[in-house]
Amino acid sequence: MEKEKYKYKYTKYEKARIIGARALQIAAGAPVLVQTDKIDPVEIAIEEFEKGVIPITVKREE
Repeated sequence: MEKEKYKYKYTKYEKARIIGARALQIAAGAPVLVQTDKIDPVEIAIEEFEKGVIPITVKREE
């Protein structure tokens, strides 16, 4: 399995929120940050998440 490039271990809820928010941005015309042949914004967002290039962070209270 490819080494995770993102800094934190996200919960499934954080992951869903990040991918959903990024897919919405892509659907609205934001530039895609990975080279891909995919068309579906959700699939593109998942690929970006897996490569660790999504410019969205999670702020946690500790």
